[in-house]
Amino acid sequence: MILLADGGSTKVDWRLVDGNKEIAQITTKGANPFFRTREDISSELAAILKPVVNGQTLDGVFFFGAGCASPEKNKIIRDAIADNIHASYIDVNSDLLAAAKGLCGNRKGIACIIGTGSNSCYYDGNEIKENVSPLGYILGDEGSGAVIGRLFLGACLKNQLTPGIKEKFLKEYDLTPALILDRVYKQPMANRFLASLSPFLIENLGDRTIYNLVYNAFREFFVKNVMQYDYKNNETHFTGSVAYHYRDVLRKAGTDFGISVGNIVQSPMEGLIRYYGTQQPISNL
Repeated sequence: MILLADGGSTKVDWRLVDGNKEIAQITTKGANPFFRTREDISSELAAILKPVVNGQTLDGVFFFGAGCASPEKNKIIRDAIADNIHASYIDVNSDLLAAAKGLCGNRKGIACIIGTGSNSCYYDGNEIKENVSPLGYILGDEGSGAVIGRLFLGACLKNQLTPGIKEKFLKEYDLTPALILDRVYKQPMANRFLASLSPFLIENLGDRTIYNLVYNAFREFFVKNVMQYDYKNNETHFTGSVAYHYRDVLRKAGTDFGISVGNIVQSPMEGLIRYYGTQQPISNL
């Protein structure tokens, strides 16, 4: 029996799995080690995750998360898990590797995440071989919820949207230009605020100015990320809430570049369950 975890900055999706059979599903808060300590994470796991595992010794724990990109940060997560779970093996890796394994399995391909932020890689069927640095929502993160939100607010406050859209948005979100500037420049987690505007954009995606804004954001993602890999000989797959909810626009942008867009799923978890369900025993991995 193993425990799989797919962790973003907002939440972590845990699955207790026996072979291909899911035993339990648990959700905890985001566990990005850049923002949370071992003690903080451990305390939450003790309250929520530990009772579900109920003292069983697991064959392995595989945690994939945002911010898990260095031995020092990965150790924070590994130690917090070890405080609460008995396991023969605990492996901590990036959320990008989860996307690659969940989307591509044992096949090579280009794997992408588009959620609050964005990222991409070329995966050879076993490990990540190439990665264009995402750079965050100020310098990069093209196509992400945060960047689309930033572009929308810029267009909104500079009166570049269809008449009436700006007024509708400000009323629906109970915002003013001054409040928007405060949320973006003075309040913490501006990226989450920007990404939180997606429901309005999805609701109004039929509007030409909003559709074009989203479409062009995805075009920029393809140009600056996907097209730096061997995209002509590999399918490009996506996971993440933004990729999933805007999937028709995303697929159209890729097709217009001659890019073969494959899977678009909200979460890589089902693919991870299939992937680890077909692997050799943990001790041989």
